[in-house]
Amino acid sequence: MNKHAPSADIRAEVRIGHSACPHDCPSTCALDVEVLDDGRIGRIHGAKDNSYTAGVICAKVARYAERIHHPDRLLKPLVRAGAKGEGQWKEASVEVVLDLIAENFLKAEERYGSEAVWPYYYAGTMGLVQRDGINRLRHAKRYSGQFDSFCTNMAWTGFTMGTGRLTGPDPREMAKSDCVVIWGTNAVATQVNVMTHAVRARKERGAKIVVVDVYDNATMRQADMGLIVKPGTDGALACAVMHILFRDGLADREYLNEFSDDPAGLESHLQSRGPAWAAEITGLPAADIEDFAALVGRTKRSYFRLGYGFTRNRNGAANMHAVASIATVLGAWKHEGGGAFHSNSDIFRLDTSEIKGTGLADPSVRYLDQSKIGRVLTGDTEALNGGPPVAAMLVQNTNPANVAPEQRRVVDGMRRDDLFVAVHEQFMTDTAKLADVVLPATMFLEHDDIYRGGGHQHVVLGPKLVEPPAGPLTNYYVINELAKRLGVAGRPGFGRTERELISALLDKRGLGTFDMLREARWADLQPSFEESHFLHGFAFPDGKFRFRPDWSNTPAPNRPPASMGLQGPVGGLPTFPDHATMIEAADAAHPFRLATSPARQFLNSTFTETPGSRQREGRPELMLHPEDAATLGIADGDAVELGNERGEVLLHARLFDGVRRGVVIAEGIWPNSVHVRGEGINVLTGADAVAPYGGAAFHDTKVWLRPA
Repeated sequence: MNKHAPSADIRAEVRIGHSACPHDCPSTCALDVEVLDDGRIGRIHGAKDNSYTAGVICAKVARYAERIHHPDRLLKPLVRAGAKGEGQWKEASVEVVLDLIAENFLKAEERYGSEAVWPYYYAGTMGLVQRDGINRLRHAKRYSGQFDSFCTNMAWTGFTMGTGRLTGPDPREMAKSDCVVIWGTNAVATQVNVMTHAVRARKERGAKIVVVDVYDNATMRQADMGLIVKPGTDGALACAVMHILFRDGLADREYLNEFSDDPAGLESHLQSRGPAWAAEITGLPAADIEDFAALVGRTKRSYFRLGYGFTRNRNGAANMHAVASIATVLGAWKHEGGGAFHSNSDIFRLDTSEIKGTGLADPSVRYLDQSKIGRVLTGDTEALNGGPPVAAMLVQNTNPANVAPEQRRVVDGMRRDDLFVAVHEQFMTDTAKLADVVLPATMFLEHDDIYRGGGHQHVVLGPKLVEPPAGPLTNYYVINELAKRLGVAGRPGFGRTERELISALLDKRGLGTFDMLREARWADLQPSFEESHFLHGFAFPDGKFRFRPDWSNTPAPNRPPASMGLQGPVGGLPTFPDHATMIEAADAAHPFRLATSPARQFLNSTFTETPGSRQREGRPELMLHPEDAATLGIADGDAVELGNERGEVLLHARLFDGVRRGVVIAEGIWPNSVHVRGEGINVLTGADAVAPYGGAAFHDTKVWLRPA
């Protein structure tokens, strides 16, 4: 026996606490957390009795103890002591740093007006209190608004253009399907519970799993049929599938006549969009397109699980609309285990107005596009949207110097001597390194919050389970303390506890109180089968699915404010489902198309600091087809330079025949500092607005490539 091994009677006692994963993932898993008697945590498990999580979570969250107890975690408030980015800091008290933030915000307001201050945040936590409370300070002070253009817009817009509402068949119905089509998401890496229910359908019903993506990833390797398309060509594949369904008598004409706006017009439009046409655009063999269409055409219970890959291309809204249209041509919505699903965001109807302070909002205050932060901070007149320069920022829950497009502009802007930046963070991220002051932040197990998951139907409580170490502050505390210093603490919503805000939100929805939900752990808000499947009609006045969408006027969950108007080349959007050519196409000078796909062990820039995730991911690499590599004289492991008019970065080649020729894949958002030259992959991505309601096209990038 190892004499150093602890005996059973002195091992730490373990109790199980219940929470929800806070990270930017549609699954928002219900969690069982091992809480040790020394106040630390052990392993995290998926809640087996939650019908969507079903006991399964991703490995990176399972080993969260690596993150919450990480030795490099920020624990002290810091004030910059040298030039921006030099890494010279001095410790200060919380009061001194909060006073400094308020002082600089007031200076910016005095010089340029309140719109010179820009609170900037996103989805580092999906908790409704800790994430969204920053907006209450924004509205109370009339600071610049933020248009959220990361992540969701193109997919949400494209889906609602057809259905009128962002909801769909219960995602647990995948387990009752006879064919699960996973399109535009590497679910094994990004939302593992999709695979839980799809694989259950295969085991219990003999269901087929089809995966459509831009490379042979972990999800495709579990598929019965894998279809690798060129980036941004999903709409062409969808059109060819619908062409075959009409051609071969597999379209549900009775359903179409009752539930769609112009089935005859669609059929006529698709006459010239057959498999040979789509093969040329997508890179797929025409025979594979025929096989796919025949499979779904003869399988009534076909469930189209549509992912966030659609949000990463300039034609993403058109692509999402085209793919959702397949389910309508099939009449798949009629069947349990059939239809199309992207997000359940419209079912929750939680009133967050008090948390966000929306009653304090002034619609005349200018909005700034979060994706255009580089242009905003470097003084681009159009990006500033008619207002003054940004002179002060508070950054919570995001890492724009690493994750935003046009990275060089972002970094140049943040280095401005006349810009004051306060960052509230858990680790010294690329953004925190460029700040003037840094405050340490709590993690999700150290504060109270409430969560909802677009990928399922549950509202899940995340109560505080452990005490934070000395130093880290909740987002909510920082906002309230700044409100006191800025003279708005008496405005509605400030000063209430997190639990009071959560109880008020729950009460308005008829879900009880904080304590009641803590006992229940979650609430299932899935609508009825009839409502979820649009059996009484789609969410337009005439009840019809729109094959001919109104790209300019249809409501959508994240439509830009009226003061910003429509975005991008709206005139290029198609009348019927089609291949919209508004992508950043390869050309003679940039013969490759780059997709910056998610890494399995990271989540955006989160988990890049944990040793387990870093070890498993290795290093920043570029997946490159061997034939392309041979043409360029590149061997496996070679340093490779890739670039475009925005800049250039250095990666190491990984030869991989699971991509189409002319396509390269860089997985993960690695910290800038990990790259050889200290610049990350988002040097190459663009921030131009996407039609019709905005977005950031992170997978839609043309590049040149050469040996370093």
